[in-house]
Amino acid sequence: MMRFRTPGGRLLPAAALRLAAALLVVAALASCADSPGSGTPSVEGTWGDTGDSSAPSLDFASDGRVSGTDGCNRLMGHWTQEGASVALKEMASTLMACQDVDTWLSAAATAEVDGDTLALFNSDGEPIGTLRR
Repeated sequence: MMRFRTPGGRLLPAAALRLAAALLVVAALASCADSPGSGTPSVEGTWGDTGDSSAPSLDFASDGRVSGTDGCNRLMGHWTQEGASVALKEMASTLMACQDVDTWLSAAATAEVDGDTLALFNSDGEPIGTLRR
C-alpha cells in the first residue's frame, strides 16, 4: 500500500487524498468546458464603429455589463456567454427621437460570436443585423 507524506513528514489521511483527487477531476472537467478562452471567441470588447456617433456599436465589459448606442439612443444592460451564444439581459435604452436613424440594435436580445462578426437577433430569434469587432 502506498502512503503519502507532506513535505514535513506527516502522513496524509485517506480523506485528504480523496479530496485532492476529486478537485483534480473537477479542474480537468472545467478545462474542457466551452468558454471564452477555450477556442470559443469571447464577446468581450467593442463591436461596431465607435468613431462614428451615428453608427451602432456595443461594448461588452468583463464584469458582465454591456453599453453602446443604436446610432441615436444609448443602450445599457448585462450579458452572459455560453459558447458562442450571448444573452442580453435587463436591456434599457434612452428614448430620443432621431430622424433618419435605423434603431435596429435596440431590439437585440441575443447574439452569436463568429470570429470577428457578432450576429444579433431579436426576442423572436430573427436576425436583425451584425457588428464587426
